[in-house]
Amino acid sequence: MTHGRGKSAYAMLAVVAISGTMLVAARAATPAIASSPTERDGIAADPAVLLGRYLVITHACGGCHGGNEEDPSAPGWLVGERAPDQQFLIGPCAVTPGAQPCFHTHPRNLTPDNETGLGRFTERQIFNALRYGLRPEDTPDVKITSNTPGEGNYPLHPHMLAPPMPWPSWRHMPDNELRAIAAYLKRGLKPVTNKVPESEGPPDFWASEYQEMPQLKMGPLQPAPFPTVNERGPGGK
Repeated sequence: MTHGRGKSAYAMLAVVAISGTMLVAARAATPAIASSPTERDGIAADPAVLLGRYLVITHACGGCHGGNEEDPSAPGWLVGERAPDQQFLIGPCAVTPGAQPCFHTHPRNLTPDNETGLGRFTERQIFNALRYGLRPEDTPDVKITSNTPGEGNYPLHPHMLAPPMPWPSWRHMPDNELRAIAAYLKRGLKPVTNKVPESEGPPDFWASEYQEMPQLKMGPLQPAPFPTVNERGPGGK
């Protein structure tokens, strides 16, 4: 997938999100080698960082956040928006110029720079962003145990990520994978200073698009148990 095609896809995703329909994406299988330590210059890599690196590469994070979807050596890898054509339009304006409502959102700097990137956030805050869609700058470093606003450390008035970030699909990933992504972003990248404009959004920080009191619109965190009526169980039944 080229950056241009990825950008168009996410623009359409944004329109779908505004209409209340959520993206369902298949998660790539993780090969055993992805979590195995490797060495360069005699230094063993952290297995969690390597797994996170694999997941970031295979989930095309670079296609939106900078660099190249599959090449962590590319210039601008995960440093966020560096040119106006990298931003996303959310709402009818994504397909019809000038249509309203229209929000401009900007892929953020994911490197661990303290001032302009994720350096000021903990790995748990990044985990909570991936699992629950909560903006790390507005959510404290706490363990969340509920999807219900005001319960289990879930914010009563959540500030959520803008729709271009497909966390509604990522949230089904196992804890160890989301923690590995956080580990890679915090400990596997070099910090790069790149100040990205703050994304525009509605007064509720997108909460109305994802929530329906008292829980998330898209349903429970875990999918229905296997097999459902549409799947084959043991013995092919």
